[in-house]
Amino acid sequence: MNRGEHSARNTAQSSYLQVQPTRPMPGILDDVLNGLMHPPRSLPPKYFYDEHGSWLFDRICETKEYYPTRTEDALLSQYSSEIIRQTLPVQIVELGSGTSRKTRRLLDACETHAHTCSYAPFDVCGEMVHQVAIELRHKYHWLKMEPLVGDYHAGLGNLPVASGITMFVFLGGTIGNFTPDEARDFFDEIRDCMHPGDYLLLGADRVKDERVLNAAYNDVDGLTAGFNLNVLNVLNREVDANFNAGNFSHLALFNRELNRIEMYLVSAIDQIISFRKLGSSISLSKGERILTEISRKFTYRELETMITGSGMEIIRHYEPVNNYFSLILSQLRKAQ
Repeated sequence: MNRGEHSARNTAQSSYLQVQPTRPMPGILDDVLNGLMHPPRSLPPKYFYDEHGSWLFDRICETKEYYPTRTEDALLSQYSSEIIRQTLPVQIVELGSGTSRKTRRLLDACETHAHTCSYAPFDVCGEMVHQVAIELRHKYHWLKMEPLVGDYHAGLGNLPVASGITMFVFLGGTIGNFTPDEARDFFDEIRDCMHPGDYLLLGADRVKDERVLNAAYNDVDGLTAGFNLNVLNVLNREVDANFNAGNFSHLALFNRELNRIEMYLVSAIDQIISFRKLGSSISLSKGERILTEISRKFTYRELETMITGSGMEIIRHYEPVNNYFSLILSQLRKAQ
């Protein structure tokens, strides 16, 4: 690794590098002040993922309605060998790596082709990347692990990148959680981390029948509803609020005009919510909504424009026969 500020954190069996932010990020108190104090009310989706929220999301991914995870995994299962043969990366850097479940398809393909590389999972949770490093070292004895901890929303300018071909990986359709301006800036930041010849592997959800989309975010088991409502427990714990989850309902719907799922918490009654750490409160009317997540769905042309607009060239586009999801391999071309 030859670029980026970092500090080492050691644990009993592993270590990770703390990637320093390039810009300040608001904390939960700031987000409550900026997003909840006045209508239209909103909260960033990052607060979904406490321990219970992360467990719920893993269960959501296994429901029959939630197609993105299994569709993307099937594409990776089918095409990882071709992707590794095309890229032969010295390093794989995964942004928002989580448990690295699907990335193991790429590592299996490396093993099949007797290709060795390093893997740098980048996530906000140090404990998670530490555990992933232990598991992957045990499974792939040849793999050099370089775990990274930080928030990619805080900038990628200090991300350490190896010499030689790097493949950046951004899976799960997470690009849909960005507004158009945020997505454009994010792609520009990734490009600025890349050397000519480096690759980006992107997973993105596609526009489709809205009945399929609405079902994916309103599963019959109520897991997504529980996942959404759990953020109220996070607020109670972190800002000493007095939300009662029983006084709210989950709402997820497809906004046709903006081609995105919008997820809300809806107040079931007129109520006053106190935030004791802030010394303030808000009044919510019955039916008033709090926006907790957007999940944009793309046409292929939109994805193409977004990627090529950042200076990359699409090398391969993989999709299932129903066109539900896209896995796109692009490259920052070498200067001629």
